[in-house]
Amino acid sequence: MTLIDFPSVHADSHPSKGGVPRDVLIVVHRREAQPGNVGHWLRAQGYRLDMRCPRFGDPLPETLENHAGVIVFGGPMSANDPDGYLRREIDWLRVPLMENKPYFGICLGAQMLAKHLGAAVSHHAEGLVEVGYYPIAATDEARSLLPWPDQVYHWHCEGFAMPAGAKLIASGAAFENQAFQYGSSAFGVQFHPEMTLAMIHRWTTVAGHRLTQAGARPKQEHIAAHCIHGTPLKEWLGRFLHLWLASGAIAERHQGKKLSLSSAFCLGAVTAPF
Repeated sequence: MTLIDFPSVHADSHPSKGGVPRDVLIVVHRREAQPGNVGHWLRAQGYRLDMRCPRFGDPLPETLENHAGVIVFGGPMSANDPDGYLRREIDWLRVPLMENKPYFGICLGAQMLAKHLGAAVSHHAEGLVEVGYYPIAATDEARSLLPWPDQVYHWHCEGFAMPAGAKLIASGAAFENQAFQYGSSAFGVQFHPEMTLAMIHRWTTVAGHRLTQAGARPKQEHIAAHCIHGTPLKEWLGRFLHLWLASGAIAERHQGKKLSLSSAFCLGAVTAPF
């Protein structure tokens, strides 16, 4: 378990100043994994990252009362794998759901949430993958809350079915389900909004064999597309994280009520700092 202190927005800020948690639980699946632009944004806003890797024995907390939210990142494994740590991690997702804490699942993290909620995670019927930048279409409701990028970065060979009771908020071509909301504060996205140019260079080098799979973009397209779509994706991420973290406080004030995407984000006149 690694607790990373980031410089805060205010010099006198404290992780739990005023009773408001300033730690965000970050769950990764490789020791060398980095939160990329997610970490950069949280650091700029004065949050600390409580980074844990259950795959290598880091325990997950029994409660999130001391955390502002939890973000579960991707990894090379499948949500369908029988490994004990994966089963335990998927079962643990009941904690943020029961406590109405903001949950953000990225790629595998979204698939694990879908799996926890009883939905299937599977390969494309034609063996296609999404590796690189691909178009995405947000729903009208999602677009009314914040601007969405035209294309987002992917690195996956499986996708998730929609869980019962969840709301689809973005779709794609090869893998239709790209983003969903469950309850007031739980969100999953199939794409990787955390990517930096350095991360793209690393992934396409270390795991270059993935670029030969059906549907994958060649490396040069990853770099060229990031020059065009990387900034809009980063801007979307900042706006989303701001609204996502605010949705937790809003949900606490409206316990027992099922809030829509727009309600969870907009009650209390929440606005993005951009």
